[in-house]
Amino acid sequence: MLNRIYIGLMVLVMVAMCAVFNLLPRSKVSELEKRDLTEFPAYSPQRLANGSFTSDVSAWYSDTEPYRDQLMMVSMYVKDIIRLNVGEANVTFHASKEPEVDAVAEQTGEVSLPEDYENHLTADENAKIANAGIIIVGSGENVRALMAYGGGAQGGLSFARAVNLYKERFPAARVYCMVIPIATDYYIPDKVKKRSQPQHPTIENIYAHLTGGVKPVDIYNVMGQHADEDIYLRTDHHWAPLGAYYAAKEFARVAGVTFRDLASYDRHVIRGYVGSMYGYSNDIAVKNAPEDFVYYTPRGIDYTTSYITYKLDKDFRIVSESGPTTGQYFHKFKDGSSNAYCTFMGGDSKITVVRTAVKNHRRLMIIKDSFGNALPGYMFYSFEEIHVIDFRYFAKNMVDYVNTNHITDILFACNIYNAYSLRAYDRYERFLTQSGAIQPPPPVIEKKKEQPTEMPAANVVEKSGVNEVVEPVQADTTGH
Repeated sequence: MLNRIYIGLMVLVMVAMCAVFNLLPRSKVSELEKRDLTEFPAYSPQRLANGSFTSDVSAWYSDTEPYRDQLMMVSMYVKDIIRLNVGEANVTFHASKEPEVDAVAEQTGEVSLPEDYENHLTADENAKIANAGIIIVGSGENVRALMAYGGGAQGGLSFARAVNLYKERFPAARVYCMVIPIATDYYIPDKVKKRSQPQHPTIENIYAHLTGGVKPVDIYNVMGQHADEDIYLRTDHHWAPLGAYYAAKEFARVAGVTFRDLASYDRHVIRGYVGSMYGYSNDIAVKNAPEDFVYYTPRGIDYTTSYITYKLDKDFRIVSESGPTTGQYFHKFKDGSSNAYCTFMGGDSKITVVRTAVKNHRRLMIIKDSFGNALPGYMFYSFEEIHVIDFRYFAKNMVDYVNTNHITDILFACNIYNAYSLRAYDRYERFLTQSGAIQPPPPVIEKKKEQPTEMPAANVVEKSGVNEVVEPVQADTTGH
């Protein structure tokens, strides 16, 4: 009798699951993961014959399950209840550990963190390892999510070469290099310190290889001096606007331009912000610890903002451009919006030009990733013009652009993951020689999907504006 009851219950469960997964409307967008879900594939006899159609149907089916976000949240709650503190779980390091092409260095042992910064804030905090090796620090409303850094002390030479190349090509311009550290060094607890490599040795290595009068803007210790303030977001991989303020202040000092303190700015708050680290970590503790997103807008300075906006295809390639059109630099978002980091320029896939009332004949070009979005707003008192270019989205010829716009200062401002990337030099070099005309994307060649022979190096990456680190992995839907 008990067996029949058990079998009956199992049948009911299976029927219910089949009904849910096959009859209810399928999900199209994941707010949790901040992405559009897989679309049903287009059919063709060729794709059916080579197996790609059935494979894509399978991917669509598994990616668009009804109530996807709700089911993932239930899973996160369960994991949070049963998860043990740090053990021997594998950690994904978010930086390529390939050797540099121009200076192969054998990495042996751990690189010690320089003596100039020591974490006194969260050194004794509890910690656990979440999805993708994300380190979850603390508990309750003060939870902080950190990404592990896997780069070595000899890395970043491609970035240094790229910056040096621009100084050679534009000898009359002042060229600066700012490598932006991520939050991990400042807040990682002692018990998990071995899970992430120190960033300062990589940063120092990049600065040591700058030549030709390139000026480093070393903000590593500047950030450390303010680590007890809200300079990094707890629930997002980016720094907070306040952190960008201190970095901009140091840049202004190095560049020798006027700089205003925060008394010249209006303070704005977006409450209930939960950023990208919730989706990365799949840890409910991050969702349950929303924070204030605080940003600052300059007061008493006239300026105008114009945009050239790029349209991207599903593979993040530029297919067309529009503009220039005038717009606003700072965009407003409601409390609870996960898009708060889009406050600055509204996203990444565009060229932004800010013309101010300053008349000092200094025209700044910032070549940046999404961390750099928060910097220009502090430069409106300092430069006559500010040109903002995302290194992932630039289709013009750089030589023509610099000469036509009479650029006097060039700042490279990228987070340490992108500064470590071996692709940096190729991209920056291509900008100098490309025609300036948007090239049509190459035709898609259908072929049977193959299983990779090994796992690729993992990167929680700069999602064309959504999240960051080495290459775009999803559309610019939130502008992070």
